[in-house]
Amino acid sequence: MSADDPTVAAAKRGDPDAWRELYRAHAGRLLVWLQRRPLADGAITADDLAAESWLTAASKAADFTGSSDDFAGWLFGIARHLEANARRRAGRRRTAPLAEVEPDPVAGPEPAYVAAEWVRSALAGLPERERDVVTCLDVIGLDVAGTARALGMSQVAVRVARHRGLKRLRGHLGVVAGTAG
Repeated sequence: MSADDPTVAAAKRGDPDAWRELYRAHAGRLLVWLQRRPLADGAITADDLAAESWLTAASKAADFTGSSDDFAGWLFGIARHLEANARRRAGRRRTAPLAEVEPDPVAGPEPAYVAAEWVRSALAGLPERERDVVTCLDVIGLDVAGTARALGMSQVAVRVARHRGLKRLRGHLGVVAGTAG
């Protein structure tokens, strides 16, 4: 693994400006990624999971070595592990899911809501591994190395899963386009 870049090195020393820079670079992508994942019902929200991930990263920063991009993969990996723990806890507690809120049928859904729902629906049709890879690479914007680290996979496995996921999505689009005419 490479040496720390200046931002990571400063963050490890406790520099608040460096932590602010890391947060600005990765917090939004982390939250979007967590919001797109099927979290355990009632266990934890994406916002809470993101906050817990940052706290864990801050407490374990001394164990990390690498660049800001490497930090993103490490942070996403922390979030994935925390999510798995929350899912296990929720399974033991057997919590009841909350009802989903539907858009107002009179007003109709907002265009952004429709687009987000279509993307969510298309991704939900993929196997979990492919969905996670496509979300990390194409929705969140992580690189292959960061995605591999976040998901605990090799870079080759990430590339293969992305290829398969995009092929399935193209097939789904072909079916939709073929039925639209």
